[in-house]
Amino acid sequence: MAVDLTTYDPRNLHLPEGEIMRSGHLACPGCGAALGMRLALKALGPKTMVVIPACCWAVINGPYPYGALEVPVLQVAFETAAISAAGIRAALDVQGKHDITVMAWAGDGGTFDIGFQSLSGAVERNDDIIYVCYDNEAYMNTGIQRSSATPYGAWTTTTPAHTPKAEPKKNMVEIMVEHRIPYTATASIAYPEDFIRKMKKAQSIRGAKFIHLWISCPAGHKSEERNSVKIARLAVESGVFPLYEVEDGVHYTINHEPAFTDVTEYLKLQGRFRHLDESQIENIRRNLEWEWLRLRAKVEMGKKVPSPPAPVKAVVDEGAHEPQGE
Repeated sequence: MAVDLTTYDPRNLHLPEGEIMRSGHLACPGCGAALGMRLALKALGPKTMVVIPACCWAVINGPYPYGALEVPVLQVAFETAAISAAGIRAALDVQGKHDITVMAWAGDGGTFDIGFQSLSGAVERNDDIIYVCYDNEAYMNTGIQRSSATPYGAWTTTTPAHTPKAEPKKNMVEIMVEHRIPYTATASIAYPEDFIRKMKKAQSIRGAKFIHLWISCPAGHKSEERNSVKIARLAVESGVFPLYEVEDGVHYTINHEPAFTDVTEYLKLQGRFRHLDESQIENIRRNLEWEWLRLRAKVEMGKKVPSPPAPVKAVVDEGAHEPQGE
């Protein structure tokens, strides 16, 4: 469903009133990940269990019993967020607790890189979890090292200004789409109503759901704390981060047609891009045009292609013997 975000007014938001995230957390000032979690739990409600691997949020929540979240939280190893969430889901189902939502909440390092194998396995099995990648485009918790989510041209401590990242950002949403899961979407902290709608939609669908949430990080992006939401909004309006959703790996919907403001408005607010020259910025512009051409082509393709047929479960003969080797 396309949503009209052109009339977006941050002074007149219609958000759920309940608060599941308390004050007193340990996030940095201006942290987009803190705002993202607050909005996600507003959408999902109190019957939610959260799995957090090694990432900023493993610190933000604080130590037990002083954590900031009023829902059960399981902190796990860096690479195991998805499989841990799947295990919790299986245990809850055995107990008949189908009304509890299980959300894995991981950063880009634990999703695009270190946790990718676990995530791919969970979504290939279509495990009934919501996996949210809060993406600040680097390993911020451990010192701003580049990840495969780091965009072209960005400074990090492992891609310094004289040799910035030369590779494009990995398109994790499209990788998830190719797993043919029921629901995949992008979201931004700058558009909270859109994000909450997508979280609620994911909650209503059985099977694997993946939400790619773009967040700002003043410490890692070298930006002013007061500009966190502004930068997130410019990421969308410049076309850097499209807001769209995909159902059944086929049907694409662009949720917001951006204004396509000059990408320099987005770049200049972040010190991690300060070293870029005009040729590099022009390369970013050309790649944005290419990405949008590809996205629009997929929207049109989805109008012509039906959803894939549902898998047929094999009929098991309880008396049959397992196949034996020679």
